[in-house]
Amino acid sequence: MIRVRDLEFSYPKGAFAMRVDELACERGGRIALVGPSGSGKTTLLNLLGGVLVPQRGSVSVAGEEVSGRPERWRRAFRLRHVGMIFQAFELLPYLNVIDNVLLPAIVDPSLRTPRIRGRAAHLLDSVGLADKRSRHPALLSQGERQRVAICRALVAEPEVVLADEPTGNLDQENARAALALMLDHVERHGATFVMSTHNTSLLDPFERVVDTAALQGAVS
Repeated sequence: MIRVRDLEFSYPKGAFAMRVDELACERGGRIALVGPSGSGKTTLLNLLGGVLVPQRGSVSVAGEEVSGRPERWRRAFRLRHVGMIFQAFELLPYLNVIDNVLLPAIVDPSLRTPRIRGRAAHLLDSVGLADKRSRHPALLSQGERQRVAICRALVAEPEVVLADEPTGNLDQENARAALALMLDHVERHGATFVMSTHNTSLLDPFERVVDTAALQGAVS
């Protein structure tokens, strides 16, 4: 579950400002963020994930208030409860594919369950990367890196999935397959799913579509 109230955020020197009176997504809910580049899609996802902190207001994720917490707490919370898919992938170049997917469990020992390595292998197989698990990111295409980033976000079975243009580097067939994988996770685990996209053909499974251009005013 995600709940935002009375949020105000701006970058230094006033280059961008966002205001959200109220935005909510219940457990198992699906919201798509649309809007032109620079309208705040990535900013809002980073606020929901606790990567950014608002100047005012509150952000509650999976039953926890995250906006007022120290950075160390927010980082640990993300590892355990939030699967984030970054637009720039954020893969570690010195780790191979399987270890990049397993990164949450490498960083947080509490996530090292007996089944997590098998889940990582299954996710890679489901996106057609089973034969590339020993490769490093430099040897992958942009689309392959994107799929690795999706697998990493899902491997720890998070309660919330925040995806920033997760299909942007994929062709239509792979985009639909990747979205199906994320939606399957949401359905199986009752997870909350917020995704930004420019691809309007992927919007049908979402219960609500929010134009982030409006967030520079207010949405309720």
